[in-house]
Amino acid sequence: MAAKRANPSARERLTIWRHSILRFTHHFTPAIDLGAKVLGVLTFISAVGCLLLSVTFVGFEYTPGAISRSTRLLHAFQGVFAANVIYNILLRRKATRTATRPLKWVVDIAILLSLIPLLYPHPQHPWIPVLEHVLYSRWLLCSVLCAYSAVEICYGVISALGKRTNPSLIMAVSFLILIFGGSLLLMMPKCTVEGITFVDSLFVATSAVCITGLTPVDISSTLTPTGLMILALMIQAGGLGVMTFTSFFALFFSGNTSIYSQLMVKDMIYSKTISQLIPTLLYILGVTVVIELAGAAAIFLSVHNTLGMSLHDELVFSAFHSLSAFCNAGFSNVEGGLSNPMLMGSNQSIYLIVSVLVAAGGLGFPILMNLRQAFMAKCRALRNRLHHRPPGSGAHQFDLNTKIVLCATGWIFLISTIAFFLMEYDNTLRDMSLWNKAVQSVFNSWVPRSSGFSSVPAAGMLNVTLIMFVVLMWIGGGPQSTAGGVKVNTFAAMLLNLRSIVKGRTRVVAFKRTIATGSLRRAHAVIALSIISYTVYAILLVGLEPLLSTRDLLYEAASALFTVGSSLGVTPLLSPSSKILLCTAMFLGRVGLISLLMGIVGSRTEPRARFPEDSLIIN
Repeated sequence: MAAKRANPSARERLTIWRHSILRFTHHFTPAIDLGAKVLGVLTFISAVGCLLLSVTFVGFEYTPGAISRSTRLLHAFQGVFAANVIYNILLRRKATRTATRPLKWVVDIAILLSLIPLLYPHPQHPWIPVLEHVLYSRWLLCSVLCAYSAVEICYGVISALGKRTNPSLIMAVSFLILIFGGSLLLMMPKCTVEGITFVDSLFVATSAVCITGLTPVDISSTLTPTGLMILALMIQAGGLGVMTFTSFFALFFSGNTSIYSQLMVKDMIYSKTISQLIPTLLYILGVTVVIELAGAAAIFLSVHNTLGMSLHDELVFSAFHSLSAFCNAGFSNVEGGLSNPMLMGSNQSIYLIVSVLVAAGGLGFPILMNLRQAFMAKCRALRNRLHHRPPGSGAHQFDLNTKIVLCATGWIFLISTIAFFLMEYDNTLRDMSLWNKAVQSVFNSWVPRSSGFSSVPAAGMLNVTLIMFVVLMWIGGGPQSTAGGVKVNTFAAMLLNLRSIVKGRTRVVAFKRTIATGSLRRAHAVIALSIISYTVYAILLVGLEPLLSTRDLLYEAASALFTVGSSLGVTPLLSPSSKILLCTAMFLGRVGLISLLMGIVGSRTEPRARFPEDSLIIN
């Protein structure tokens, strides 16, 4: 017995070691928590540095010496990440186990496995050659470090919501970071053919993140495949919203977020309940991927063997235009964009496909989610009928927001299509067949509302057509969508309120529902700010460019502020100061001036005193 006590078994030694750690963590909990915070800050800084270093591998040519120094720096980041994982597992095991989701464990375990090549050098005669080749690969190390860095950065950003930071400011700052980061990426040598100035790079990055489509350079001849990939990533991040990606990674991979931050994310993505955060985020990302893949396949089939491209170029063309159309960005990677003569001389199917993608992106995710819910309800009712069960309640499958957006969008589309067909019949559509005229009318009734694609030259259109385009730019698409403008529900609320006033009613009613006074107040505030903003930007732009056409500049200001991207050809002729001015216009148009002002001013409590009401003379 004495010998057994003197030489405890491995299980007993493990138990003793575990109890020792528990006693240590119990006595030094404050110090351990402080160490975790310090290590968390170092991990976040290392994650940012790791991603920046990884990006430079893509955009710069490295000498052998620079590669060696960069590798040592990556190993330093790897050490910080591994220390963070081991520290939390050993000393904060309970908190880590309850706060970490299964997929986050995958990233943490991958970091620990990446230490194997450091602890066990590459053998000369490996047992499994393929596995050894992958395990000791530099690309595997970079992939693991980048994945861990992305998760840590997303969790760090979403944790800021728990600090009671205004979500509007966080969203605005996230867009600014993406814009300036993207502009620096586009200036890397491998991203452009012959280089690009900072102002032009900033303009393109702002246009991409704000899904506008204006550009002072020809994308097809300026950007390399690497630059085009970075541009596509900025469009995707800007279209869905930086916080959508951030929230998804933070909640899906970690889950260790405060109730306040989850409430903020719920309001950002218009989720009905906190429990639906992950399903809503998954649905948004899933619908985006499915629609863009389906659109790319349809575009590929419509242009295959018609543009004189290789199979690889056709795939890139299809994927990029599907992404650009669904995100309502309006960028194109071919010379002349969608007005390319080979596309205009085709069977026109690509214009119908792009119109559908633009419409899908312009409706907004809340509308798409409500349509899905209504479709599933119809499927359940059909299944119940087939099984001879009660069909269930079918009332209120579409909410008021969906009804107003679909109704307003349908009327705007119908009126603008007919108007464009009649006004441009003998002008820009003069030499086309009747079918082509109809297709181009459909296409050009969708794109002015946000996407910015161009098939017929806007500079050759009638002035009355351009005025209609400016109005369509101002109206924009659906709420919480990739479209710009004041949004169709805002425009509809204004018209419904006008109808109510004309009829002498005290309430604004639509589809047997009374619209809340707060919604009407916000709609009129948005409309007022949009008119004031456009007036200011138009005056400043005309003042900065006295030698350019006033008509072209007024059109350019509307296109930038309402994030459309259509131009009459003056964008490359603008001075650097005018380009920067339009960058601020695109940013405000994407973020929303009223949201930004509310974020800066902050909420104020109502005064306790209620003053007497009085009337203004308004006629």
